[in-house]
This record gives sequence, structure tokens and C-alpha cells, in this order.
Amino acid sequence: MKRLVRGVSALALSAAFIGPVAFADEDAEDVTLYRVFVGDHEAGKVTAFDLNKPENRWTFETKGQNKLYSVNEGAAIVSVQSDDDAVNFINSGISLHSHGDHSDIEIENPAAVDKALTGPRPFHVIDHDGKIVINFDKGGYAEIVEAHELAHNEIESKQLKQARAHHGFVAPVGNGWVTTVASDAPVEGDAAPTRVGLRAVNEDGTPVGDIATCTGIHGEAFSGAYLAAGCKEGILTVTAGKDGPVTKMLTYAAELPSGETTGTLLGAKSMQVFLGNYGAKGLVVVDPVDEPHFRYIELPFRRVDFALDPANARFGYVLTEDGSLHQIDVLDGKLSKSAKVTEPYSMDGHWNDPRPRIAMAGDEIVMSDPNAGLVRRIAKDELKEVGTVEVEGKPYNIAVAGGSGKVHEGEEHDHAGHDHDHENHEHAHSHGDPQVYAGYFEDSQIKDRPLSDYAGDWQSVYPYLQDGTLEPVWEHKAEKGTASVEDIRAEYEVGYKTDVERITIEGDVVTFYKNGEPMKGSYAYDGRETLTYKKGNRGVRFIFKKTDGDAEAPQFIQFSDHKIAPEKADHYHLYWGDDRAALLDEVTNWPTYYPSSLTPQQIVSEMKAH
Repeated sequence: MKRLVRGVSALALSAAFIGPVAFADEDAEDVTLYRVFVGDHEAGKVTAFDLNKPENRWTFETKGQNKLYSVNEGAAIVSVQSDDDAVNFINSGISLHSHGDHSDIEIENPAAVDKALTGPRPFHVIDHDGKIVINFDKGGYAEIVEAHELAHNEIESKQLKQARAHHGFVAPVGNGWVTTVASDAPVEGDAAPTRVGLRAVNEDGTPVGDIATCTGIHGEAFSGAYLAAGCKEGILTVTAGKDGPVTKMLTYAAELPSGETTGTLLGAKSMQVFLGNYGAKGLVVVDPVDEPHFRYIELPFRRVDFALDPANARFGYVLTEDGSLHQIDVLDGKLSKSAKVTEPYSMDGHWNDPRPRIAMAGDEIVMSDPNAGLVRRIAKDELKEVGTVEVEGKPYNIAVAGGSGKVHEGEEHDHAGHDHDHENHEHAHSHGDPQVYAGYFEDSQIKDRPLSDYAGDWQSVYPYLQDGTLEPVWEHKAEKGTASVEDIRAEYEVGYKTDVERITIEGDVVTFYKNGEPMKGSYAYDGRETLTYKKGNRGVRFIFKKTDGDAEAPQFIQFSDHKIAPEKADHYHLYWGDDRAALLDEVTNWPTYYPSSLTPQQIVSEMKAH
């Protein structure tokens, strides 16, 4: 098996962006917190509690039974109520932001998002690339929700229409979309349409390619560069290609038990590998790249639920109906240890009968135990129970948010070299050399950078200046320097000013949003320019030229993000226009963008840390 390690934090719930330079902060406190969300089997409610202090508890009322999903790096929980045609969202109250050598954690009470989605039978949820996609099986469409909006207690969504209502899914792949496709119902009456495959579509649902055959397509997951889905024939993989999604069928190996298929898949976070079900008593490890693509794991009893460990991609865990929990060695393709953790739960009966569900919470596995009215805490290494949490009713579906990070005393830690003077807005730095950080470096240290350094979904900070959110930043800068709050605010009013409230960067496509309306262009690297400021320090602009796209999209874009060599941006200043040379003379207006996943409070903390 190819053991590809991707650039993802071992904490699956850590933020996707690498933060700014962080110096040692003796006042910072290391905190590990996991928050557990449990849906009741019978009542319309979600119970949330802190795992290490379960007396910290919250209850959220819903219309019906909940299937719970942790999304947007654990910042939010999606509650899908399929039988009651409703989808609710809960902000988990826990957000993490990586700074390379450590993560910061911000903790608040969880809170329900005011708005809910309603529609005929919501079911599958996909969380990928800043999009949360819910398929409405009886509506013939998927609702696409912008993940970053949830942190602002808002839901910004749009619908992708499907050709026919069916039990399926819609997923973003690269710059495009794919959707499952169904034929006519095989018999008259209420029989469900037959799912026949996957098709590339535009965001409005219009087809842009042929159907990739995948009979009975069901179950989907992302891992690395791949989307995978289970089929009668095998596992269908999808990757982003130059001309749209590229599909490949991995046909089930002859040595696998005949007559079985995969209908549920989990994707590893830090290895490019999938774990799927295969029949009632089997699991299959799927390598989408190297042969053998399939490794079968036979279970001693029928499977109840299974999960992958985001903190240690080598291992997964599966609960079987005899009440035993088994550790799965994904690399070796076998069960490595087992232990009895609950009373038996037979798999006979209805698929939605109350049975345990498991989720990962750092060094523990949390398991709902409906008959006992408990959530059990099980140490993942020893598979031993370390505690229980009573939950009223019949605890059933379960989701977890959280991780480990530093909490800074008052968030008043400071980094040298960032005063209100814009000369230090465009200085460069690296994580290893304070001189480079201060804008003093040799030409030999400068390296070309790809557009992927700036990939992601970004929000302008100008609205936060206008509504007063950034006032603590100006006060903090005034305390550290010689200028007044009023003078600092006035300078940043000019610096941050822009009518482009959001930018997304995917592949070579940059999309600018003005009043919610997109304009986009494809951009190629056009070199770099080193600028010298009055104080003698320097900064580097990395420049990209438009090769295709909307006429309104600028001919040139120039990034300044305080770095001089390839490294993921945590925020950036962007200059754009049609005159490459003239842009280099612009030093007073520097529209600034932070990840859209950050809350206003997180942005304030980040700015104070500069």
C-alpha cells in the first residue's frame, strides 16, 4: 500500500490554514477539550457536553431524530432529521487555528444557528472544500451551504438541481461538481429509482459529461486527492482533472467474498486511503492508487459501527454486535486488538433500531449506549472504559468537536515588527529567522511561490473595520506605539478599503465577489518583485497574470503576505489591476484577507498577535 502522508495536521479538527509566526508565550495555557453532541433515538433533541467536564451541558430542541455530522473542522455540527424534513446547524463553540509549531484554541458555549433548512427528506451530508452539501432525496436537489457563514450565525446556500429525485449525493471536485444519477423507478408505485452512476455537472445542475457507471452508487468519502463511492461493480474514484472530474473504477478483486458490495466509506485525513464496509461481517481497506487496491478484513460478528482515527491514520475502530470493540490496523489490513465494551446489540431487526454509535475524541473513543442511557468513554490504546456520562433518554447518533491548543492570557501576545506603518504591512518573514521576519534578508533566500500557497476561501476584513469589530486592534496598536487610536484607524480605513468582500482560490482560478456577484479568472505565475521601503527593510510581491476568464477580472494580481518562499498563507494583502508596474507603486491601499472560516473574534486575536 502506498503510504502517502499529506500536509494535514494530526488533529483532524485543527484549522486548515497555517497561522502567523508565534513566539514563546509563557502565559499561554495548553488546553485539550472535546465536546460531544448526542442525538436521542426517540425525542427531537441534541445533548452536548464537555467530555472532561460533562456537567457543562447544553440541550438543543429539534423536530425529530437526528443524524449528526461534525463539519468545517469541527466548528459546526449538522443535525439532519430525515423523517421530519429539517436540517439544523449548531456552532460547536470550539475553534482551533494552527500556527505551525502549535495551535490556538478558542472556546465558547455552543449555540444553535437561527436559520434551519427544510425540504423533502434530507439525508447524505458532504463536508469538503468549504462547502457543506445536503442531499434532499425526495426533492431532487442538493443544498450547498457556505461553511464560513455558519460562524456568523448565518446560512448562505444555493440549490444544485438533479435530473431526478433519488437517494444520492452531490460533491465538489476541483473547480466542478459531481452528482449521482438515477434512472426511472424499476417498478410502479413507491419503488425507489435505480441509482446508475455519477456525472459531472455545472453548479446549476446542467450536465457537462457522460455518466460514469456505478450501479447502486452509495456511500462517499474524500481522502487526499480522491473522492470515492461504493458501487455494485467496485469502488468508483474521482479526481480533479484539467478538463473536469476524472473517474476510474476499481473493480472488486476476485479474492473478495462474492456477492457483497461497499455502501459506506470513510476517508483518512493524513493518508490517502479509505475504509469501507463489505458485507455484514467484513471491512475493506481501499488504496485508490496502488495495487492491490483492496484488502479484506473479516469480522467475528456483524458490524454495528466503525470509525477512523484522525489523530493516528494507521488505526480505525469497529464495534461488532457481540459488544466488542476492535482496533483495525489499516496498514496491515487486520484486527490488532479487541475488547468487550458493552452488552450485545443484535443486528437483526430494522436498520434504525437503537444501537451504539462511535466517534473519536483524541485519545478516547466515545460510544453511545442507548439501552444503558450512557455515553461510554473508552481509551483507544487499551480499549478499556475510563468513564461514563449519563444522557437522558436513548443516546444514539453522536458527533465530536474539539482538539488541543493554547489559550493566551488576554490574547495580548505580540510580534515585533508590526506597527501601524504600512512599510511593516508588506515586510517579509519566515518562521525560522527573525531578521527575515523584520524584512531583512538576502536575495538568495527569496524563492518563487505557487498560487496554491494562497488556495482557499478568504474574507475581507474591511467590513469589520466599518462596524467597529476591529477597535480592540487599534487600541492594542496604540498601546504598543506612538500613534493615537484615531490616526491608526484612519490609516487602516484607507489601507483595508475594498468592495471585494470575498475571494476564493481553487487551482488556477481566482474568483472575486462584489455584493455577492462572482467574477473569475485563471491566473499563471508572472514572477516576483522585491520592494525596498524608507526604513530600509524589504518586502516581496508575488505576481500572477490572467490567462483566461471574465473581462472584468483584473489582468494582474499581486500578493504580499510577509513571506519570501513557498509556505501556506495565513492572511494576505492583495493588489489588483491591469497595469503591472503601476501596482508596484501602490503602498497606501492594501485590501487584506483572512480565512473565511475565522470568526471576527478570531481575526481580532490574530491581528493583535502581529
